[in-house]
Amino acid sequence: MKSGARALGVAESYRGETSTVAGVVTRADRTVDGVAFETCSVGGTDATAAIALIFADLGREDIQYLLVAGIAPAWYNIVDLGRLYEATETPVLSVSFEDSEGLGDAIREAFDGEAAQKRLDSYDALPERQPVELDDGPVYVRSLGIDDEAAAAVVRAFTPEGGRPEPLRVARLAARGGDAFRRQTE
Repeated sequence: MKSGARALGVAESYRGETSTVAGVVTRADRTVDGVAFETCSVGGTDATAAIALIFADLGREDIQYLLVAGIAPAWYNIVDLGRLYEATETPVLSVSFEDSEGLGDAIREAFDGEAAQKRLDSYDALPERQPVELDDGPVYVRSLGIDDEAAAAVVRAFTPEGGRPEPLRVARLAARGGDAFRRQTE
């Protein structure tokens, strides 16, 4: 992959009822050249909209990939990868860092009725996770707009060392810092 290829990494951090969502544009050579923030509700259903707003607010036509940390940020605020792909017209990759049996049981325990069903419907519509081997072990990738082999190549290209792609590592740091700042000023 060319060193100038760009990915938007998105991660979140929360304490309380509002999550800070950070988007960081990172080149394959690890240069950061854009940052944006948004918020979403903890336990809500607005994470997808927050991510789409970050993408739109950046106004960057040079972003080639959208990487999202996990699929259920801010306490089961399920990210709809299909809606993100439609909104951004950019390949979307959700990267999780632990193997699991899935979120269905956890969603049923945390929510009742329509709230649970809405999340389960969104979760069940997601593409299957594919393991991608990195230096520190596997990560698990769901992708739209790109085939599994190409998605694995993107994740590897943006992971120069360790087990977390650089756009997601930096976005997580930015989200934590932004969340701490936001809480101090409230």
